[in-house]
Amino acid sequence: MLIRVYVTPNAGEASVVKVSEDFLEVRVDDRAVDGRANKRLLEILAEHFKIPKSRISIVRGTKSRNKFVQVILERTADSPSHG
Repeated sequence: MLIRVYVTPNAGEASVVKVSEDFLEVRVDDRAVDGRANKRLLEILAEHFKIPKSRISIVRGTKSRNKFVQVILERTADSPSHG
């Protein structure tokens, strides 16, 4: 599923606020330097959805606070098997 995400970098603590089914506001507890906030965003979303980071990717907005993130919640025939 494709989710729109608004990111606040360098926040005091990490949190996820669901605005709607396809829009989240995420506070990231790292700075937007050298991709650190994007990396932390993927970690936070993986924890939130309880899935591996490998099933989440930023598809648009790597240098913006407004991002589109692809989240694969269910394993498909094309998904690699871990185990």
